[in-house]
Amino acid sequence: MNAPFTPSRRQVLQAAAVAGGGLSLGWRFSGAKASVPGALSAFVIIDANGAIRITAHQPEIGQGVRTSFPMMIAEELDVDWKQVTVVPAPGDRSVYGVQLAGGSSATPTQFERMRRLGAAARYMLVQAAAKEWGVPAGEITTGSAMLHHAASGRSARYADLAEKAAWITPPDVKTLALKDPSQFKILGTRIGGVDNRAIVTGKPLFGIDTRLPGMVYAAFAKSPVFCGKLKSANRAAALAVPGVKGLINIAERRDLKTEIDVGLPGIEKLPEGIAVLATSTWAAMKGRDALACVWEGGDAAFQSSTAWEAAAKKAHAEGPQKPGYMNHGNAPAKLATAAKKVSAEYSYPFISHAQLEPINATAHVKGDKAELWLSTQTPEDARRMVALALGLKVEDVTIHMMRSGGGFGRRLMNDFAVEAAVIAKAAGVPVKLQWDRGQDFAHDWLRPGGWHKLEAGLDADGNIIAWHDHFVSFGKDGKLNPTAVIDGSLFPSGVIKDFRADVTVLPIESTLGWLRAPINNAFAFVTQGFIDDCAIAAGREPLEYRRAVLGTPRAIPIAEEFSGETGEDMKGTPYNTGRMRGVLDKVAEMAGWGRKLPPRRGMGIAFHFSHLGYFANVVEASVANDGSVTVHHVWVAADIGKHIVNLSGAENQVQGSVIDALGAALGQRITFADGAVEQKNYGDYPLARMDMAPPVEVAFLSTDYPTTGLGEPAYPSVAPALAGAIYQATGKRLRSLPLDTSLLTV
Repeated sequence: MNAPFTPSRRQVLQAAAVAGGGLSLGWRFSGAKASVPGALSAFVIIDANGAIRITAHQPEIGQGVRTSFPMMIAEELDVDWKQVTVVPAPGDRSVYGVQLAGGSSATPTQFERMRRLGAAARYMLVQAAAKEWGVPAGEITTGSAMLHHAASGRSARYADLAEKAAWITPPDVKTLALKDPSQFKILGTRIGGVDNRAIVTGKPLFGIDTRLPGMVYAAFAKSPVFCGKLKSANRAAALAVPGVKGLINIAERRDLKTEIDVGLPGIEKLPEGIAVLATSTWAAMKGRDALACVWEGGDAAFQSSTAWEAAAKKAHAEGPQKPGYMNHGNAPAKLATAAKKVSAEYSYPFISHAQLEPINATAHVKGDKAELWLSTQTPEDARRMVALALGLKVEDVTIHMMRSGGGFGRRLMNDFAVEAAVIAKAAGVPVKLQWDRGQDFAHDWLRPGGWHKLEAGLDADGNIIAWHDHFVSFGKDGKLNPTAVIDGSLFPSGVIKDFRADVTVLPIESTLGWLRAPINNAFAFVTQGFIDDCAIAAGREPLEYRRAVLGTPRAIPIAEEFSGETGEDMKGTPYNTGRMRGVLDKVAEMAGWGRKLPPRRGMGIAFHFSHLGYFANVVEASVANDGSVTVHHVWVAADIGKHIVNLSGAENQVQGSVIDALGAALGQRITFADGAVEQKNYGDYPLARMDMAPPVEVAFLSTDYPTTGLGEPAYPSVAPALAGAIYQATGKRLRSLPLDTSLLTV
């Protein structure tokens, strides 16, 4: 793979006209001579030999953007996909604009931008041909990286005119005509991932693959309890381990900034501990273990799953800390006059991102320059954090964005980058830091757990007229952590007119973070499960009841998503009950909802809106007499707007979300004792295995709305649909995650 193109500041000027909407779409060359002939921008380079290089600028964590974004550019550039080579970009917001993998924001915020990048490059090529041939630009047509002028019979390759095109003034993007979807040749088709062959043949792509001359390997011994203090360590034993080259006590290094007020999510204080340097990762980890560190104290020593469980139970019995945290209409009054009341309690645990590639970072600090090789979802945050930690200028920190072997939100945080940079500065040579799986769990930014005590009021027909939730979760100083909030974007807000949520906040010191479909991944289990409870109480069928809950098609204002620099077009997007009805009806049709099933086999249905996507799932599962659950089939209907960029990638994202969600629902839980996480490896925290993965059938509805993302919104409605299938099979409602199948034995 070719090295990424990185023009210097002196060689480039911003193509502001191409930017549009305040977003920088790339840079083009200025001065006496372009140092890279045929570079139309930082995103499109056409070599004299005809090679077309398109830069993929977003972090690739498995969501497929390294393929889908170049597809968008290539479509409007009017080239064939087989003519394109994709090259990764370094982390540099000043050149490439926002570089972020998170929130399923890539497609909704970049779809038109990438297309206009391709269209602008095509425009510059056409203008160059018109000038060269002395003909009107409007008479020139393009296709397969060729320019044609029918009247004169002239034709030329893009490569023949690329260098001259690089000097053309970029257009005002508002004047560019983008292709009608009927003209698409690349978008909407099936394109294999550009890294697929390299992945299956073991080529070095991931952060963990990084090797540098003179590099040493590091393991960092740190307290399993947040902010624990080092009491003692057997340094002699560690140094005696074959391959260990030295030890660095971070707390004793006065030249390092261990208190880091960076104003960024990811790290507040470098953990106290000892870095072990060695000739291999194995030797470094063996040396770390030989230290036999003894820790004491720590801000999080009070943390206990047992204590939290008791505190939540007490809060539900005694009442909330924050009554009326959310209050729409008058739920208490409606509950008082309801024909029937329904109550239930739901809970879900902390869970870990558990990405397959362990946390790692490689850093080289030399003088006033730092260079890092990272699997990160937020490269610009990593640059700024490392710069602050080392006392450098941001522009003196270089980030090489490596492919991530899973992120799911964990690599939004760059604590590992700071650790590696600080250790590398002290070591004076390139350092590759790697955590083991136990550290991945102990120092993860966990999805917070929560407890819900729900009450609904039904009218004489069984319809929900009031909804009350006492929600207990985690935060500090009486405020919910941002990853645990309940807000107006979450069902049933807006759909159920009379809705009230009370809140109790339990203290926590360990780090909490965003995990695939954050907040929604837990709340959907609760809200969709409680809809089933209400349907049962009303004596009504689950699909019909959900249609009634959604009501007539209408747009309901919700909390803003993707507002600001990266997504003005998405600001204030409403919740459309008609679109949700569409996917609900479609998935029921796909699954043959209502058909007769064998004994102890059932189907469950659920829907959820998150990250601008409308999704509905049907799960078919059976329960054996010993309580074991087998998922036989999952159907998914999705509405993410008008276009699917890459059909193969889109299906993969949905299917991966389903399998991920099934694994979490059937066995994943993080627990605390004496302040620390108890799980140490995958044996304590089972991931979904091949034999658990059912067929997942996916259908996309094309609706006349902007195209949105796919990495997350298929996840939330899986667990409640599975719980619904178990109820249909056994008559037993399971309201806690992971689902306790021991309750299903006969």
